[in-house]
Amino acid sequence: MSLQDSTGATRLSVVVPLYNEVESVPELHRRLVPILQGMGRPFEIIFVDDGSLDGTFSVMKTLSPLYAIRLRRNYGQTAALAAGIRQATGDVIVTMDGDLENDPADIPGLLQKIEQGYDIASGWRRGRWGDQPLSRRLPSYLANRFISWVSGVDLHDHGCQLKAYRRACLTPVDFTGDMHRMIAAYAAREGATVIEIPVRFEKRQYGRSNYTMSRIFKVLLDVLAFHFFHRFSTRPMHFFGGFGFTMLFFAALSFGAMLLFRFWLGVSFIVTPLPTLTVFFAIVAVQFILMGLLAEMLHRLLRRGNESTDDERIAEKTING
Repeated sequence: MSLQDSTGATRLSVVVPLYNEVESVPELHRRLVPILQGMGRPFEIIFVDDGSLDGTFSVMKTLSPLYAIRLRRNYGQTAALAAGIRQATGDVIVTMDGDLENDPADIPGLLQKIEQGYDIASGWRRGRWGDQPLSRRLPSYLANRFISWVSGVDLHDHGCQLKAYRRACLTPVDFTGDMHRMIAAYAAREGATVIEIPVRFEKRQYGRSNYTMSRIFKVLLDVLAFHFFHRFSTRPMHFFGGFGFTMLFFAALSFGAMLLFRFWLGVSFIVTPLPTLTVFFAIVAVQFILMGLLAEMLHRLLRRGNESTDDERIAEKTING
């Protein structure tokens, strides 16, 4: 399938979120432009400044061709990606990091897989952290295996932001929270086909990484959120109600045991902890059921469209070239 139509409209968009990358921006743009021009199809480059404090946007405004977007403050990588994707006009959208760890020369390989019929082509930084096998490579391996198991999307490197997407497969994805590393999993949940190909990995040249080991715990929370919204996003009462009725069951067991001890064995209520356990389980059960009802109400209200838009977050944007 050709990515270029007869009208000459833009068919390829490259979206790059940036935060305090003032030194990396010119080099990344210098590498991107010849690669995209050499592909022989219309393209656009969209850099999104996620509230940087080091003059990143000022440098972005000097580059051409470039669609430069600045968010009002630091919303996070997911929001920055969402803002860029919403502004993109291409039928195929490529995302990548702005710290020069992704090589633009790998973009044609991703596009080749899209042309072969896949909806998502995901990069795999196969040689990453070879010099840190215990502190970085092992945690990364375990995290990726866990994400693959929960999401059902078997990738070696879910965290690689160098990916190519058919625009249509991103339409149903709701960009909220900190789920940027799970975009492929969310899209696959809606039926998108995913393939993974090895890509180059270069160590950061400027500044310092914004990632720490605490990211592992954030990843686990993101995966749990994915699992919850995958199964219960439209029926939260089933999740909270299930816990509630489980607690009611334990309350009934405690109550039954309390009566058994009192009337068949002659043991006073105050001798055992059973009355306290019965009350505890009953209170927790009621709370879970009430939370389920509240979640159902919120879900139905949110479906009416009470959400902030990306345009409200954008403070300034310019198009050069």
